[in-house]
Amino acid sequence: MSHNYDVLIIGSGSAGLTLALHLDSKTKIAVLSKRTLEEGASLYAQGGISVALDKSDSTEFHIEDTIRVGTDLCHEKAVRFTVEHAKEAINWLINQGITFTRDKNKLHYHLTQEGGHSRRRVIHAADATGWAVETKLAQLTKRKANIQILENYIAIDLITHHKLGKRGNNQCLGAYALNRTQGRIETFSARCVVLATGGSGKVYLYTSNPDVCTGDGIAMGWRAGCRVANMEFIQFHPTCLYHPLAKSFLITEALRGEGGRLLLPNGDPFMHHFDPRNELAPRDIVARAIDHQMKRLGIDYVHLNISHKPAEFIYQHFPNIYAKCLKLGIDITQEPIPVVPAAHYTCGGIITDLQGRTDLSNLYAIGETACTGLHGANRMASNSLLECLVFARAAAKDINQQIKKTPPPESLPPWDESQVTDSEEEVIVAHNWDELRRFMWDYVGIVRTVKRLQRAKHRVDLLAQEIAEYYGNFRITNDLIELRNLVVVADLIIQSALARKESRGLHYILDYPHKNSIAQDTILVPPKYESSSINDYWESDSNTTLT
Repeated sequence: MSHNYDVLIIGSGSAGLTLALHLDSKTKIAVLSKRTLEEGASLYAQGGISVALDKSDSTEFHIEDTIRVGTDLCHEKAVRFTVEHAKEAINWLINQGITFTRDKNKLHYHLTQEGGHSRRRVIHAADATGWAVETKLAQLTKRKANIQILENYIAIDLITHHKLGKRGNNQCLGAYALNRTQGRIETFSARCVVLATGGSGKVYLYTSNPDVCTGDGIAMGWRAGCRVANMEFIQFHPTCLYHPLAKSFLITEALRGEGGRLLLPNGDPFMHHFDPRNELAPRDIVARAIDHQMKRLGIDYVHLNISHKPAEFIYQHFPNIYAKCLKLGIDITQEPIPVVPAAHYTCGGIITDLQGRTDLSNLYAIGETACTGLHGANRMASNSLLECLVFARAAAKDINQQIKKTPPPESLPPWDESQVTDSEEEVIVAHNWDELRRFMWDYVGIVRTVKRLQRAKHRVDLLAQEIAEYYGNFRITNDLIELRNLVVVADLIIQSALARKESRGLHYILDYPHKNSIAQDTILVPPKYESSSINDYWESDSNTTLT
């Protein structure tokens, strides 16, 4: 089955849906969602969105904080662009009907403070900001007659001129996707394709991400010829709930922002030993501090305590966390929460410019899939949803202009399954998936060494060979697609980590414990790459570029 659209959006999180809602109403749009429309990392974002609204704050303070937390690797252009467009993005959400929490007098929005921020600037909807944003955007998208929502579809690969054997400028023409409900592979052609598939947290054994976060967009973009940058910077959120029945449940950083204390099992605080900002230090520092204490004491978790605050305050500001913990037998108004670090956010990704354009004509990347230069070596809390909104709006504006000049989509060849058979050994995929996530956690986690990274590289190379053979001989399944993508992403992370001969931000390596005097991006270039002029602001003599 084949489909033709003006714009194909792969991914249905806050970035993808914001873009869809900003495209011209005459544009024929398809939104592919791997599960239901709302399911994705955006839905589970708790903290909020960074924006300078308080009179004691300013865009300049927000910019300074972001660059400092990013340990000088942020691109100032990208930071300034994002921050200066923050208020209009927030106002757009408010105009769509999203209700943010107000202060006691109901006169102003309640702003909380999170790690790395010098001021209160995180606007939020209680402790479920992502849910409030994502469900409203989904509701609005469903009302649009020009947007077709295709749930339970997983993209397999992009279709490009080079993939079809054509020479010259490599352009994106569409994508192949598996209809998970009917088990068939369908062809999508489009004037423009947008990768908005989110991050790759499922490459690790422990993650705050939902199951859909398997790095699909990054892997597809890489295979199609896009450069990626800074993949070594994987953010581990310091505080995920430790409980056998609490899969991937995040304890928002706002809880620490409102006075939550990290404690050892005997009740002693410990963050003052690691940073003068204590619990409000950036996430990389807090995660390493917890990891250090767990290894030093041989414990499975530490405690996060907010019980010294009035119960009414906790009910009002953290209703969902309170309810979830209570369901598991933990009353956070009376006792601390057991927490551990877990893989949370992919700071690197497909290189884009300020309009979300990639190295391939007609291909855009937005949200966690993209590397815009905003986050540098460590994302500051609550800048992620902001990036989704700002860059989705910018990409939509560019697409609205460019699509008028883009010819109608070509007729593309169907997926060829004539040479493959059904596999009788699906267990191999499950075993490989488990092996990958375990050695990534053990060897490419919060604290790294060259030896561990080399071991991981050896293992991932073997897995890649096995999966390539499997992929070439058997019919495609959802698990195989995701595993194939995760192996690509794991390899990109390992390559990038081996290339960085320093410790900076989220990349801490015992062999090189100090930070270099010059901040350098790590840019990986796929085979047979053809340069593009749209991303010149990424080019720098100081960058580390690998092929």
